[in-house]
Amino acid sequence: MFRIAGRIAQMEESATLRMAHRARQMRQSGADVINLSLGEPDFDTPEFIVEAAIKSLRSGATKYTPVAGNQELREAIRDKFLRDNNISYSIDELMVSCGAKQCFANLCFALLEEGDEAVMLAPYWVSYFEIVKLTGAQPVVVQSSVENNYKPDLKDLRKALNSRTKLFVFSTPCNPTGTVFSEADLRAMAELFAEYPDVLVISDEIYEYIQFGTNHFSIASFPGMKERCATINGFSKGFAMTGWRLGYMGAPRPIIEACVKIQGQFTSGAASFSQEAATLALRSDLTETYKMRDAYELRRDHLLEQLKSIPAFRLNQPQGAFYVLPEVSDFFGKRYKDVQIKDAEDFALFLLAEAHVAVVNGIAFGAPQCIRISYSISEERITEAVERIRKALALLH
Repeated sequence: MFRIAGRIAQMEESATLRMAHRARQMRQSGADVINLSLGEPDFDTPEFIVEAAIKSLRSGATKYTPVAGNQELREAIRDKFLRDNNISYSIDELMVSCGAKQCFANLCFALLEEGDEAVMLAPYWVSYFEIVKLTGAQPVVVQSSVENNYKPDLKDLRKALNSRTKLFVFSTPCNPTGTVFSEADLRAMAELFAEYPDVLVISDEIYEYIQFGTNHFSIASFPGMKERCATINGFSKGFAMTGWRLGYMGAPRPIIEACVKIQGQFTSGAASFSQEAATLALRSDLTETYKMRDAYELRRDHLLEQLKSIPAFRLNQPQGAFYVLPEVSDFFGKRYKDVQIKDAEDFALFLLAEAHVAVVNGIAFGAPQCIRISYSISEERITEAVERIRKALALLH
């Protein structure tokens, strides 16, 4: 019998992928499940990007690529960072990976050792916590609340920092809350981290192009911060390219060199045709991206209006991404038949079983009182999903 390594046995399976799998199994059995669990655009990749990939393949771009990414794509990324984020990177401060998740994993394995600490804001993206654990380092969580729209008190953040802290990670717009950190928020954060020059600040900006009525700011653009930041981005969300597996980041050159060394032993370079198509995406206007963003904003407004019919849901006000993270703890302790709702996991499973609506429990996001609802789905299906949820909740006593 083979023995699985202890560090793997201690890892949690991705809660989002687990719920998506359950929903898929029910659908295969004939159930009409409305899936509000996935962090994936329901739009197709814009046609001009698809055509660029086809052209690339037909022209013979089917070989290995440089581990750090094609020169042309990194030049486009350099120009994008300067144009959109006011960050001036050189080519050797940039790299391309098989998704933003791999960028984060590269950084963690490059910087963290056993006994180190990595600070993150809760609610956080599920993979931050588990990837940090996989390195042998310790995740340190700074809490926030729905009352503050899930923005932390910087006094709490300061308390979490110490000589063992090697990195701090956050996302803006945030998965799973949709919270956007303003220019003032980031300036205050930058001033705090000026006191901790040995801590790398990782800013995950994968949802940059999905913001509603707010401007995007990058913490690396503030004076003195570029040298102590890694800025992660990618193509999955803003360009609806989840299956293309392509992310990128900018960071100080020694960190990029370390990450390239790690990636060279794991996946090597990202797919050739994906990179050529992504180069065109960054060089083109954002008309199609903004059409998707505008649709998400309408869906957000529609979902929030629908959820008001469930008073026990305590709602945040997302400003970006395509999630809302309601607090649902008023339902804990209630029952239906032989099922008792003890926590957010039970709550999510109840909705799947009784409403045929898939959501993700907040436990894996560091928000055990909450569920995450994705609105990357049509307004009609949002209306139907909320009605199903409302009827299912009426069964509880």
